[in-house]
Amino acid sequence: MRHSGQPHPLPLRDGVSASVVSVPQGAAHLLDFLAHRMPGISRNEWAERLSQGLVLHENGQTAQADETCRPGQRLYYYRHLADEPVLPFQAHTLFEDDHLLVVDKPHFMPVTPSGAYVQQSLLVQLKRQTSCADLVPLHRIDRETAGLVLFGKRLQERDAYHALFRDHQIHKTYHAVAAHAPHLRWPLVHASRLVPGEPFFRTQEVPGLANSETRIALLHTQGHRALYALQPISGKHHQLRVHMNALGMPIEGDPFYPTVLRGPNAPEDFSQPLQLLAKSLRFTDPVTGQAREWTSGLRLKLSPP
Repeated sequence: MRHSGQPHPLPLRDGVSASVVSVPQGAAHLLDFLAHRMPGISRNEWAERLSQGLVLHENGQTAQADETCRPGQRLYYYRHLADEPVLPFQAHTLFEDDHLLVVDKPHFMPVTPSGAYVQQSLLVQLKRQTSCADLVPLHRIDRETAGLVLFGKRLQERDAYHALFRDHQIHKTYHAVAAHAPHLRWPLVHASRLVPGEPFFRTQEVPGLANSETRIALLHTQGHRALYALQPISGKHHQLRVHMNALGMPIEGDPFYPTVLRGPNAPEDFSQPLQLLAKSLRFTDPVTGQAREWTSGLRLKLSPP
C-alpha cells in the first residue's frame, strides 16, 4: 500500500486507479497466482485481463500470464465489470478548490467501487471528471443514503482532514423520515453498543458499554410521519439506521431494518429510496484555517414547509 504523500506509480484508466497485490513465497506462474489469490474473479477473466494489458508491473510494463512470479513482487490491476448496471442518477459537485471537493450524492450510488458498481461509483466518476488520481473520500455514507460527501485532493493533507472525524471536530447533520413518536421527548440522545450482526451486512445493538451516540431532534410532523435531524457523535456502520430502529422508528425505505427486504445484491427498487440524507457539514479547515460549511440541495419525501 502507498504511504500518505507518495504519488501513485501508475496512471488512471477511465477513472479507475490501479489496485496492487504482493506476491508471497511459493507462488508460481502469474495467472495461477492471480486466480488463487483472488478467486472472486474467474481464471478465464484473469486470462482475459492479462491479454488486454490490464495487469501491470510497477514500471508500467504489461504482465504476461506465463511469467514466473517473484516473492515480494508487486502486481497492479484495474478493476473492471463487464456487465455493470447504469444508475439513472447524477451526482452534483457543490464546491471545489485546491484541497477539497464536496459532492451531493444521490441515493443508490456507492461512494467507492463495491459489489456491482465500479464505473458508476462516485469516486471513479469524479476521478474520471477531474483526472485527480489522488482523490479520496474523507468519510463514507451508505450506498442507500443520499447527500454530502467530502473528498480530499492531496495525499499529504489527508491525515489532517481524517483527524477532524477521529477527534469529533466536524459537525454532521442528517435528515431522516420516520414515524412520528409523540410519546418521546425531543430532543434526545440515544447511545448504545453496536457490533456486526447477521446477516453480515447488518449491525446490531448488544448490552455493554456504549460505543455509539446520536443526537436526535424533531423538525416537522405530517400526520403519522415526521422529519428528524440526526447528529452522529460517533461513526459506526449503519449507526443512524440502527438507532432509529431501536427507538421504534425505522427510517422509511430501509431495506435492512427492522427486517431484510432486499439483500445487497438484490435488484434495486429506485421508487423506494431510503429516506436518509446527509444534510450539512461544518468544520474549521485544518489546512487553510477557513470556516467551512455546506448544505445538501437534495430533498427527502417529507421536508420542512
